Amino acid sequence: MSLREDADRPNSGLDAAIEARIEAGDEARAERTAPAAPAPAAASLPTPVPVEAPPARKRSMRRLVLLGLLTAALGGGAYQGWQWWTVGRFFVSTDDAYVQADISVLAAKIPGYLQSVPVVNGLAVKKGDVIAKLDDGDYRLALQAAQDKLATQESTIARIGRQAEAAQAQVAQAAAQLDATRADAVRAQADFARSTQMQADYVAKSRIDQTRADRDRTEASVKAMEAGLLAARANVDVLQAQKREAESLAAELRTAVDRARRDLDFTAIRAPFDGVVGNKAVEAGAYVGPGTRIAALVPLQSVRIDANFKETQVERMRPGQPVTVTVDAYPDREIHAVVESFSPASGSVFSLLPPDNATGNFTKIVQRLPVRVRVPEEVAREGLLRPGLSAVVRVDTRTGADRSVLDRASAPRPVSTASR
Repeated sequence: MSLREDADRPNSGLDAAIEARIEAGDEARAERTAPAAPAPAAASLPTPVPVEAPPARKRSMRRLVLLGLLTAALGGGAYQGWQWWTVGRFFVSTDDAYVQADISVLAAKIPGYLQSVPVVNGLAVKKGDVIAKLDDGDYRLALQAAQDKLATQESTIARIGRQAEAAQAQVAQAAAQLDATRADAVRAQADFARSTQMQADYVAKSRIDQTRADRDRTEASVKAMEAGLLAARANVDVLQAQKREAESLAAELRTAVDRARRDLDFTAIRAPFDGVVGNKAVEAGAYVGPGTRIAALVPLQSVRIDANFKETQVERMRPGQPVTVTVDAYPDREIHAVVESFSPASGSVFSLLPPDNATGNFTKIVQRLPVRVRVPEEVAREGLLRPGLSAVVRVDTRTGADRSVLDRASAPRPVSTASR
């Protein structure tokens, strides 16, 4: 026997009992309306049996209850239909939504031994707070050595500068000596001219030879002084070139000093923004190299909701539309947010192995488009929303003036009419 038959058995027994009582009542009424027979002896009269009244009132109550239930069901269905037509059909929702944040993974930039890690998981830190500290002894020595080299080079530049000044003075001296030698040459040339113009009887031949020798000597002196002046000027140019070379080397040493100071600064790993420390991976005394993971920093003040809607749901969605968010961790609280932006592509496109439907068999699967929902700042600052929590997102599509990303993507593009 089926379950339905088992369920119907009590009802069928009750109906049979009611019909039996109705028939008994009908028979009693028939007996009362029949003509009276002669009364037998008193000793032979049977004892009258009481007969219950027909359950007409019970049948009426049952019908009223059924009618009431039917009316309530019809009324509830009509209200739900009216609610869906006026409100419900404009809402799209999904439970494929999660709290997200731009988590920063803090890592070491330089190698060294960890001197201290003064943070623990779940600790709230401010921008600039120390997350980990490396032993900075070697880096302080490197900075001091770079600064000493720079000081030595700056002294060299100063020395070359003084030498260049002395060379400039030598140039001025050589120029003055050249002018004096030229004056002597002019005088010697005049003496020789005068001696040659006089008669041999008045000037001795030795005097003429003397003036000729003086003329030649002074001319040679002029040439020597000119060469000395050129050498002095060239020496100045050499010293200036050496100074420029020394200044270039000093610039390199300044860069080395800045790099050593920067490396020293990197011995203290600091928080780049306000957040909460999590996933701490190292302890004091461990050796870390460049890129070694130290901890993660979560900016809870800038959390958001990433909801993955089906592609069939985003037709009427627009940036700026109101959103109602319910987080599974706080089911009794509704968060009023706003649609911020749409992903430029579906989630499968950015996956490690994007699908390629150009080969093999094809099975169409509804794709999901990530939608970013902006949470109010006052709600984010409470720190209750933690990345990874599940949420239910419900978007009201009755408002929003901007065109959806889907509409912009499907807009017709101009077709080139150039002949091939």
